[in-house]
Amino acid sequence: MVFSLIRVTFKIVCAGLAVAIPLLAVWLASSLAAYRNGPVWLAILCGLLVLLIPLLWDGLSRWRTSRGRALRARVLRSEALRPKDGLTFADRFIVRTVVVSLLFLGVLIVRSPQTAFAALSTRGDWFLDGREGPAVDRARAVLFTAADRLQWLYNALNDNPYEDLIDPKNEAAPPPVPEDSQPAPLQERTPEPPPTNTDPTAKDPPPTPQLAPDGRPLWPLPTTLHPLVVDMPATVETSLEDVARYIAANEPDRWQRIKALHDYVADRVAYDTVAYFSRDMPPQDANTVFRTHKGVCAGYAQLLAAMGVAAGEEVVVVVGDARTESSDLTGEGHAWNAAQIDGAWYLIDPTWDSGHLEGQEFVKAYTTSNLFTPPTVFSITHFPEETRWQLHDPPIARGDFFRQPVMRPEFFASGLELLSPRRSQVDVDGAFDVQLRRPEGRYILGRYKSDAGSDEGRCTVTHAATTTVHCPLPGPGTYHVDLFGSPVEFGTYNLIGQFEVHRAGV
Repeated sequence: MVFSLIRVTFKIVCAGLAVAIPLLAVWLASSLAAYRNGPVWLAILCGLLVLLIPLLWDGLSRWRTSRGRALRARVLRSEALRPKDGLTFADRFIVRTVVVSLLFLGVLIVRSPQTAFAALSTRGDWFLDGREGPAVDRARAVLFTAADRLQWLYNALNDNPYEDLIDPKNEAAPPPVPEDSQPAPLQERTPEPPPTNTDPTAKDPPPTPQLAPDGRPLWPLPTTLHPLVVDMPATVETSLEDVARYIAANEPDRWQRIKALHDYVADRVAYDTVAYFSRDMPPQDANTVFRTHKGVCAGYAQLLAAMGVAAGEEVVVVVGDARTESSDLTGEGHAWNAAQIDGAWYLIDPTWDSGHLEGQEFVKAYTTSNLFTPPTVFSITHFPEETRWQLHDPPIARGDFFRQPVMRPEFFASGLELLSPRRSQVDVDGAFDVQLRRPEGRYILGRYKSDAGSDEGRCTVTHAATTTVHCPLPGPGTYHVDLFGSPVEFGTYNLIGQFEVHRAGV
């Protein structure tokens, strides 16, 4: 009786696996196809073959065992002697389906271990596109929760090339867990009206930081270098310690002191594009970067951390991934900083505030968009290895990080609000539209470019109750759509957002 119960239970479990594993294989294959803009129907067809192969397997076995009369006789004799509890056709079909499905699933994961997680996390709900409602939301939640089970594989294979360049003394343990030690996000200020003078060469008086009631500067801070950095005597810049002590001695306000340290690193250091593109990294310790005035993100972050220590401030290095204009939706290895002020931690990225890349050239362009950035904004482009360095509760999962549109801090600093789309990767049948709310005096441009490089062009921008960026994608393929913004209509436009768009064939 017990043996029969175990046997029945085992058969039920195997039957469940024979259904679940093929569905998982089809889900992964179709999600990979959707993520790479491939033929989803072909992926589904391959999944259906998982069910057909066991039938062909059984048919081939029967055909081979039926060849020759002697062999048939032997088969008949064996059938007569076979116990009645032997494997039936259904049993063989279930076992073979599980085996074939596991092989198919294993091949998909082995060939694309990191992409498998990214595909399920970003496009695992491809068959729900265009559908809305509570039931659809619950289905998406289940799918993405299931996708999160593969995150361990992504983490195991995700290599940050800058992590080995970080001196362990510059890293700190994650901030404490108790809620009373968690920092409140910085208040975001309402963007100021743009200047009436649209001449980009005109210079307005430097604005002063706006302060919250508790004395904190409101984000974003004015894009002006700290006076101590601008007017620093050349005799001070003999060592990073001398610079840090000079700033600490002449700036009593801790917020402005950290800003001055940030400004010095962002202004004096240029990004080492040769090292970045060759992946041949010279030393990135603080003294080397201070002396050469060159570095990659690890160098920027270590210099700021070392100067913070010399100035008597607690500034540490955080490592993780960041989504840049040259990376895909998952981002690439990166390093940045966190500074503790009055018992709370705040996020800083001096590399991004130093300038940007145009092709393989570094363009120096100081900004404060990544200085004391609210954690909810910072986590759109930065994902730390230690979850608690996100500094907001609840933290987001890596899958959420992949799915959210790549809107840079400058987007939110300009007072813009994204209405649609709400995903980083989008499928369209024709043109692609972005809808957003735009404060008066903020100007937007859009540009699209195909992965193949053969099609590129400008998007049109229309203003009504909402602002629409309309991109007439010329043909099937994968496109990267970039949004640029400026407070001056005929001034310099900076990158503020990116989308990856798949246009279907006609």
